[in-house]
Amino acid sequence: MHESYDYGLWTMVFINVVIFAAFAIGFLKPKKKYEWRTLGIFAAFIVALFTEMYGFPLTIYILLSLFGNKLGVDPFGHVNGHLLGTLFGAPEWVKLVICQIGGFVMLIGLWIMGVGWRRIYHGSGDLVTDGPYARVRHPQYSGLFLVTIGMLIQWPTILTLIMFPILTCAYYRLSLREEHDMEEKFGDAYREYERSVPRFVPKAGVKYSKNPEVVA
Repeated sequence: MHESYDYGLWTMVFINVVIFAAFAIGFLKPKKKYEWRTLGIFAAFIVALFTEMYGFPLTIYILLSLFGNKLGVDPFGHVNGHLLGTLFGAPEWVKLVICQIGGFVMLIGLWIMGVGWRRIYHGSGDLVTDGPYARVRHPQYSGLFLVTIGMLIQWPTILTLIMFPILTCAYYRLSLREEHDMEEKFGDAYREYERSVPRFVPKAGVKYSKNPEVVA
């Protein structure tokens, strides 16, 4: 029997939410209201994720109501809170490996966000087209998407799977708004860059250079 119907690690929920929120605020530097609103969607995503990861396993309760004892696992064992692993009956070591893969993807995303932030910081308001910006127009958002994908790999839940396309759509719309502002600020220089470089996902052989002969 279990004394509690939650994992009870609420301190871990708080710590992880604060850490990832701090990284997002530090790297994305929201200033305008619509930027803060979009960041709020990411904040809701990480709150939902870490609440289920360390606090209250809502997804497991939903699965129990649908499948009952057919899951064949202790529903309150922490590692059994991994949605895909539990549904497909994966052994505990497989779930742990999947969690590590998710963590690795998250680290790559954070690294990309950090590199993008440094380029903007040292750009001093000029148009930045080197480093990760030579590959994609919004590397910090690409990094954020990798962070959320890593989270979904590490600990998928019903709520975060529903929220992910909403989060992606919100940052897509934010990117369109920012590109419009950049066109007004930098004019033809940004339009040339925009035509040459993809928005979020890099393409093989495409790397922007101010010298048109170097654009692949």
